[in-house]
Amino acid sequence: MKLVRYGEKGAEKPGLIDKSGQLRDLSAHIKDLTGDAYAPESLKKLAGLDAASLPAVSGKPRFGAPVTGISKFVAIGLNYSDHAKETGAAIPTEPIIFMKASTSLCGPNDAVEKPRGSTKLDWEVEIAAIIGTRAKYVSEADALNYVAGYCVCNDVSERHFQAERLGQWTKGKSHDTFGPVGPWLATKDEIADVQNLSMWLDVNGQRRQTGNTKTMIFSMAQCISYLSQFMTLLPGDIVTTGTPPGVGLGMKPPQFLNVGDVVTLGIEGLGEQRQEIIAA
Repeated sequence: MKLVRYGEKGAEKPGLIDKSGQLRDLSAHIKDLTGDAYAPESLKKLAGLDAASLPAVSGKPRFGAPVTGISKFVAIGLNYSDHAKETGAAIPTEPIIFMKASTSLCGPNDAVEKPRGSTKLDWEVEIAAIIGTRAKYVSEADALNYVAGYCVCNDVSERHFQAERLGQWTKGKSHDTFGPVGPWLATKDEIADVQNLSMWLDVNGQRRQTGNTKTMIFSMAQCISYLSQFMTLLPGDIVTTGTPPGVGLGMKPPQFLNVGDVVTLGIEGLGEQRQEIIAA
């Protein structure tokens, strides 16, 4: 299934994209796509519905993030070897963990704010997992059984805040709108191999990132298992897992986003996003 939340901010409704690409409403069957909606028993009920019988939604409504009410938005940094190389960083021997504020979460096509004082606003196309089952001390072999599905994420980053303002990376990753997720959550049955998905990102129509999840240093399963050794992952939690090369920081000379720029990005099987940069 491809599950979505659609409608104006604060008034989103649950829906799904059927096999023909038609948006259909799920409001009669579920109130919203909170974490509990991604528990295995809930997904099983939704999967059992006849999609063709659900009300079709006309037009092109806004998509929100495909999950709401999350407890955590967790990220893995420097998880592609070629990205680490372009930033001059050493290849990590363990996953690097940081947090994004839950208030950074937004829809896949919502405008991204350039914060006040921002000088180095950057882009990062990433694949994110949404947790479906409470995960604590899970093995790598079993880790993907705790995942409900996968989404596109743009891990928007303010590099000056992240690296030059002291403290942890979180302050450069957490401004409002720094976490566009969606357009949909693709349940695991939609994705044959999460470790072999092509991904891309353009800025103003020019290709900046081209990659594939097969070049991750730590696989999706390794990331989920590793995180569960340090924190309990709950249904609905978002885990985003690093970016391939081509970020603005790695360009020579570095290039960053300004008001009016447009970022488009996508991952095979997980859809596309589009964001215009606006002033905060």
